[in-house]
Amino acid sequence: MARIDFGGVVEEVITAEEFPLQKAREVLANETVAVLGYGVQGPGQAMNLRDNGIRVIVGQREGGASWQRAVDDGFVPGETLFPIEEAARRGTVVQYLLSDAGQVALWPKIVPCLNPGDALYFSHGFSIVYRDQTQIVAPANVDVILVAPKGSGRTVRTNFLEGSGINSSFAVHQDATGRARERTIALGIAIGSGYLFPTTFEKEVHSDLTGERGVLMGCLAGVMEAQYNLLRRNGHSPSEAFNETVEELTQSLIRLVAQNGMDWMYANCSTTAQRGALDWAPKFRDAVAPVFEDLYRKVVDGSETRRVLEVNSAPDYRAKLQQELKQIHDSEMWRAGAAVRALRPENRRV
Repeated sequence: MARIDFGGVVEEVITAEEFPLQKAREVLANETVAVLGYGVQGPGQAMNLRDNGIRVIVGQREGGASWQRAVDDGFVPGETLFPIEEAARRGTVVQYLLSDAGQVALWPKIVPCLNPGDALYFSHGFSIVYRDQTQIVAPANVDVILVAPKGSGRTVRTNFLEGSGINSSFAVHQDATGRARERTIALGIAIGSGYLFPTTFEKEVHSDLTGERGVLMGCLAGVMEAQYNLLRRNGHSPSEAFNETVEELTQSLIRLVAQNGMDWMYANCSTTAQRGALDWAPKFRDAVAPVFEDLYRKVVDGSETRRVLEVNSAPDYRAKLQQELKQIHDSEMWRAGAAVRALRPENRRV
């Protein structure tokens, strides 16, 4: 492991320098990685593994859109693409990458497919940590491991193709073989991680559920909506409100923050913007702190997972989801966003 100073806190991380891809190939030489689910994380991880020379097969329900997507991505029915249960039986590493609700629904069919010495792999701690709700308890004779990319499945693939990789956390919940840690790191390198940092299943799911409901998605969407609506109420046009709320952030500022950090961003903006940001950031921090406290408490006590499983398992879930997404799509703010995106030079027809 490499020891890295993260702002005064020293952490140990693993990169391809400490654990080269060739070593990962050697560790996984006798493994067949069965990727169950070809929805969000499945495609990126499966294709990256394949491109890195790992024996990988995909398990997916036959006949659906995701099955066809796997075919389009080069997986061959009967050779590298199988129904979910058959893929699970064939795999020595079973990557359980179905949705959380899907994992719960299919678990009774997956358990009989696991053989002693197999590795049961997750990219989210949800099912194991909240096992009182999910009823997912792995057999004692299999490794239970986790590699959690810190980004979408699409980014796992695009970053790999660009040569940058995406950072991932890793954890071992159960070491039945004595090789669980080595297997986990090898898989993390093989799916194209930029670097790997250790965690636990509990810490991964607590941080992940908080992050996606908070800064990464829920908080971001809510704050954008609040600012856009404020500007519109005060007579600003949709174009102006959207550009000042979303476009400048996503097309300029956030990229500079990603490259250089927020301190650099503050140091390199106008003095007016600099002063305002420095004065108002603590006000926003203090305003949302109680919301984050409430959110984290509900993540840890299982309230959030109960809601996820209840809503996502309902027979009318898909229909209601489409209604919610349509409401966002049809809002003035995101219709303005579509118009603004269409005006970007790369999207305009010459």
